[in-house]
Amino acid sequence: MAAKFLRSAALTAGVVIASGASAHLAAPLIPTALVEDVKGATAQVEFMDYVGAGQVIKLRPSDVLVLSYLKSCEHETITGGTVTVGTDRSDVDGGSVVRTKVPCDGGKVELASKQATDTAATAFRLQSASHEQTLFARAPMIEIPKLHPGDGRELVIERIDPPGEHFAIKIGEGLSGGGFYDLAKTGRLLTPGATYRASIGEHKVVFKIDASAKSGKGPIVSRLLRFQSS
Repeated sequence: MAAKFLRSAALTAGVVIASGASAHLAAPLIPTALVEDVKGATAQVEFMDYVGAGQVIKLRPSDVLVLSYLKSCEHETITGGTVTVGTDRSDVDGGSVVRTKVPCDGGKVELASKQATDTAATAFRLQSASHEQTLFARAPMIEIPKLHPGDGRELVIERIDPPGEHFAIKIGEGLSGGGFYDLAKTGRLLTPGATYRASIGEHKVVFKIDASAKSGKGPIVSRLLRFQSS
């Protein structure tokens, strides 16, 4: 029975809110790449979907799909054709692909599949490894974990080397089931070379901003911050 990836989003005031989106699979697959952009109504994937090795995405000639691979840090802009998602890069038949390597924490992430409890589909979430994540842009895209009663609705980011810089962001109810918060849309920039801790209730993650990190958005895979799955 076909499964669906549940990961779609809409940008408003710096927040990307997850909503139902689907991409048909022959079997549950572990995510290997992130959809950073898609132009075309027939691609069956949406912005911020995770896609897995073996998944097939069919594009019309004018459709454009941008994928970033989580381990290989391969950034692909694909126009038209049939795309078969791989482990490190895509196979594109009947279309064109432009590939570039982008800075990311590749090879240092842990991937896990998780059954959705409120739908018949399989939801896939990216789980960060226990190492200190390194981001390569000054404005992280933060993946909000699914919140439970008592977790609170405040995202706190504080510098810990040395302590000092500190700010808090209210998380709306629309993100209580998980989603994404984009600091690039708020104008907040973190300090290159600094180490921070982000927390929402009991959810915590320590991360570092690379010393050569630039301002601006940049590829999402270069600045994606993931909380440890609970």
